[in-house]
Amino acid sequence: MKNSIKGQVKAYYGNIARKVSDKSHVNCGCGTSSCCGDTAKNQNLYTKDFIEGLPDEAVNASLGCANPVVLANPKLGEIVLDLGSGGGIDVFISSKYVGKNGKVYGLDMTDEMLELANKNKEKMGAENVEFIKGYIEDIPLKDETIDVITSNCVINLCESKEKALSEAYRVLKKGGRLAIADIVVLKDVPENIRHNVEMWVGCIAGALPIKEYEEILEKVGFEDIEITRVNIYTKDVIEDIAKQKKLDDVYSKIDTDIVDGAFAGAHVKAYKF
Repeated sequence: MKNSIKGQVKAYYGNIARKVSDKSHVNCGCGTSSCCGDTAKNQNLYTKDFIEGLPDEAVNASLGCANPVVLANPKLGEIVLDLGSGGGIDVFISSKYVGKNGKVYGLDMTDEMLELANKNKEKMGAENVEFIKGYIEDIPLKDETIDVITSNCVINLCESKEKALSEAYRVLKKGGRLAIADIVVLKDVPENIRHNVEMWVGCIAGALPIKEYEEILEKVGFEDIEITRVNIYTKDVIEDIAKQKKLDDVYSKIDTDIVDGAFAGAHVKAYKF
């Protein structure tokens, strides 16, 4: 990933973590108009049974586009890795399912998010959780050590999706599964919109068409690939995200008919055999 993009992403999500820690207002990341502090109200993301008992700071730092844990279905004793774990919401949800004999790793590159996540870990008393610093293009774990990988609106922030997904494949055990939420492209979008750095941080410009996503997954070794659209982004939803992130000027230069229904939050599932 180019330094300019990685730097933008780090700065943006570090700022989100600081705002959550300070209990100030947080703008949207990748979700719909019901994201971030209102994530719990969005029935397409996290229902009450998933987030019950989690610290508010973990829920309020959620910047996802769907619920990857419902897709992953973690089981007792499994080892889970959450890529781009942020404040830890998906890590803590998974920790409930794997039990004391299981373990959940949360990987993040942002110091502020890791600090927030570890504070949330203390509040939860989650002994089966460990947060580690690193990049998803270079996961600091040994080969074939993970049963299931989750991620929420993070892979699309990587310029090299192939490298990130190849690393995910490497650390998965044989029989392991990838179960992530991500943004996908449903129709052609002009290059100037796709490659606007500010839009990368909003999880839109870095998204892949479904077919290309499937091809990369196959190339790195995954099988039984399923990509299912969950939340389609209408132009009203994208406009709302732009306003909340103070990107009105960027949005005003976009042909709204082009972006209407061009992106969607999706569930991506695949296996390593």
